[in-house]
Amino acid sequence: MQLKHKIVALGILPLILAIAVICALVMFQNRQLGEQQAQLIEDSILASKRAELKNYVEMAKSLIEPLYADGKGDEVAQQRVLEELRKLSFGIDGYFFVYDRQGRSLMHARQSDLVGKYLWNMTDPHGLPVIQALLKSAESGAGFQRYAWKKPSTGAVTDKLAYVVMLDRWGWMLGTGIYLEDVEQATQQARDEVANGIHGTMLAIAAVALIAVLLVFVSGMTLNVSEHRLADKKLQRLNQRIVSLQEEERSRVSRELHDGISQLLVSIKFQFELASHLIEAGRDNGLNILREATERLGSAIGEVRSISHDLRSSLLDTLGLPAAIGQLAAEFQQRSGLQVNYQSDLFDCDLVDGAAVAVFRIAQEGLTNIERHAQASAVSITLQGSKEALRLVVVDNGIGFNVNRIDRLNAGIGLRNIRERVEHFGGRLDLHSTPGRSELNVLIPMSLTAA
Repeated sequence: MQLKHKIVALGILPLILAIAVICALVMFQNRQLGEQQAQLIEDSILASKRAELKNYVEMAKSLIEPLYADGKGDEVAQQRVLEELRKLSFGIDGYFFVYDRQGRSLMHARQSDLVGKYLWNMTDPHGLPVIQALLKSAESGAGFQRYAWKKPSTGAVTDKLAYVVMLDRWGWMLGTGIYLEDVEQATQQARDEVANGIHGTMLAIAAVALIAVLLVFVSGMTLNVSEHRLADKKLQRLNQRIVSLQEEERSRVSRELHDGISQLLVSIKFQFELASHLIEAGRDNGLNILREATERLGSAIGEVRSISHDLRSSLLDTLGLPAAIGQLAAEFQQRSGLQVNYQSDLFDCDLVDGAAVAVFRIAQEGLTNIERHAQASAVSITLQGSKEALRLVVVDNGIGFNVNRIDRLNAGIGLRNIRERVEHFGGRLDLHSTPGRSELNVLIPMSLTAA
């Protein structure tokens, strides 16, 4: 995978992960709220049905109260009570029922086939012993009991809520009930509404996520194209600069060869020719001219060495970086007349390939800038090394310069060269300058390879 694709992926994947977490939290919260809402609806409906059932039972008790309170002819009164209760009904499936304490059905307005049967051990589809549970609720005074029972109008078994009371003097349990299909429908409707809401919310989040991902992708690609173009321009400028530096270096070497070595060698050639003619003529001053030509030939050899040293110091390959910079400092002092103080720690540097040349060139650039611009009288060069890094510090007592202005305008070819060499090896460059003191501080790490 290319770097630009990795960058886009790193921008999109956290966004998708965050949206997924948000979706999960929204679904969890909505489902929780939906269950709470459904529970509230169910509790509200059941509360109203409990009150309704209580009213029905109280109404039935008030209707049979005269017969129940009259102690004469209990059997006749009981039959009349059962007949009166059989006639009572509310709605299609609202009726009353009566059981004795042994679980025998004494009256059932909708299921007459159950009358006279002992239903003590009868259970509903959930395994609940219905009559035992009803008798227990009636005797405890709680009155309410929920169970499953066959609905007369449809024949389907559904949940039912009953309210029962005891007629203690006769040992009867009187009760009625309401089927809870409407409760189930209301709670299921609430759950369906919540599910639809979750679905709509997920669609909205998905739409927002898609738009966000597309925006991130488009922005990343736009930025990538922009950075790619900028990198191409920088690369073109760098190539042009490399070519320019090569041409400048070739021009400098050509100038030095033409203006110095070439003219010197031509002069020496003329001296040798003149000495040869004089010696052939038997004149004494031919030997003197030959000696002068030989001395000038030595100067030419020194010029060649000087040019070679400027291109690359041979001491870098033979004695190492400290000795090469020491020779550079000595030559600079001799050439410029400035007082140079050079200090170097004794260390065994294991520099990255090319780092020693880079540090040597940085020192060269620094001294050249001091000679051209600083108007200094003294220079201090310090070279320190350790297992972690190599540090080069060049200080002068010149007039100083504005570091911020140089950085802002990207001026100074020498400083730009220094900065690029340092960045190439992952190092750090610090520049500080005030009137009377300018400091160039370069740190090159030992463990980093070239960028």
